Amino acid sequence: MAVVAGGELQAIEVERASHSHLVGNLYQGRVQNVLPGMQAAFVDIGWEKNAFLYIGDGLPKEVQQAVQQQKIHIGQTILVQIVKDAIGTKGPRATTHLTLPGRNVVLMPTAAYIGISRRIESEAERARLREVAERICPKDMGLIIRTVAAGQTEEALAADVRYLSRLWESIRARMKLGAAPSLLYRDADLAIRMVRDNFTDEIDEVIVDDRTLYQRIAELVEYASPELADRVRLYEDRTPLFRKYHLEEELEKLGARGVDLPSGGFIVIDKTEALTVIDVNTGKFTGKSNLADTVYRTNLEAAAEILKQMRLRDMGGIIIVDFIDMERPEQKEELLAYMREHVKSDPTKTNIVAIPSLGLVEITRKKSRQNLESMFYSECPYCHGKGRVESPETVGIQISRDIRRMELSSHSETGYEVEVHELVAEELRRGKLLQPLEREFGTSIQVKAKPGMHPENYSILQQG
Repeated sequence: MAVVAGGELQAIEVERASHSHLVGNLYQGRVQNVLPGMQAAFVDIGWEKNAFLYIGDGLPKEVQQAVQQQKIHIGQTILVQIVKDAIGTKGPRATTHLTLPGRNVVLMPTAAYIGISRRIESEAERARLREVAERICPKDMGLIIRTVAAGQTEEALAADVRYLSRLWESIRARMKLGAAPSLLYRDADLAIRMVRDNFTDEIDEVIVDDRTLYQRIAELVEYASPELADRVRLYEDRTPLFRKYHLEEELEKLGARGVDLPSGGFIVIDKTEALTVIDVNTGKFTGKSNLADTVYRTNLEAAAEILKQMRLRDMGGIIIVDFIDMERPEQKEELLAYMREHVKSDPTKTNIVAIPSLGLVEITRKKSRQNLESMFYSECPYCHGKGRVESPETVGIQISRDIRRMELSSHSETGYEVEVHELVAEELRRGKLLQPLEREFGTSIQVKAKPGMHPENYSILQQG
């Protein structure tokens, strides 16, 4: 699913059967290990890795204390919901704070409080929705009023609550019948989430390139938001949909390390398992006035691009940005203000903090699902994710050391044949590494380039 505004890609979400998302799923799990000092446990949910459960994770302050008093023990059966997909070597993250999202509201069966979306800014509307929520909220449960609920009638919200209440009862029934570990509820697939979470009055058109999926989405919209039904269109042109709107090119760019800025500057994105580091460079941009204005304009362009790339690549965790140094304090404040204002449009919770002593900006962004990088790419078989391999000279030095050790152990009268990658062969044939060995030990060393060999691998054979 791609979201496009003004001809520019704003968001992208990909779902594949081979990379099934766990976020939102409810499991009846069994506690495998308890970490009392961390108020955490590992729970078997029937998946390849145990889920990590932190008691009270994701709860508002008013209910954290009560939940953290909850005692769990090894072997206990426990109902959990996945809040973060497994990433890298880490298993999925779970919580006991359950949520069931609907079109207008989110039902919280295990937390009795009312929450209103921060994106609803009108105080009068917030007050009206809170009164409605208090009337329709089931006893001992909680509700979150979603942004799309603004302007909706009480009956529309109540219908959502009735549906979600019935869903919760069916989950409880399955929980009584099923054994742990077992899946009790699977969150909606991409098509349903698109209608539920993204298709609002702000969307002019939804274009679908599969007839079966189109019919399914049309039915969903007719049920959930009939006033938007005429905005769903079936795409039947021969040119692939994403190619028609130049989205294939945009997706290819998301794998690039460097991203160009309109003025000629660029940003470089480097990712590790723990954090993402972004460096801003002026590149070819020299500006038309003084250096300070050139730097400021480049940093502003970089800030806009970084916020865009964060959404598109679904960056999560800690993001450190090294902007070009600015001498004027007011420009630094304006840059931070710009980022904090524009990050409000990001549906994922994001915080921006300056680190004045280092001249850096730290961004923390919540992450739940697998990002595009983990779905589009696999680890490089050559560098194993390092992003680099040993240089031909380094490999050549290792070969010379191995031959020296072999000669000191047992002299070869017939000489050696060394099989290496083509680039290493070129380095060795220059004669600076192996010829001295031939003279020192009175032996011959033949170099043979082997196509397809790993750049760091080599074979040293004694000639017969």
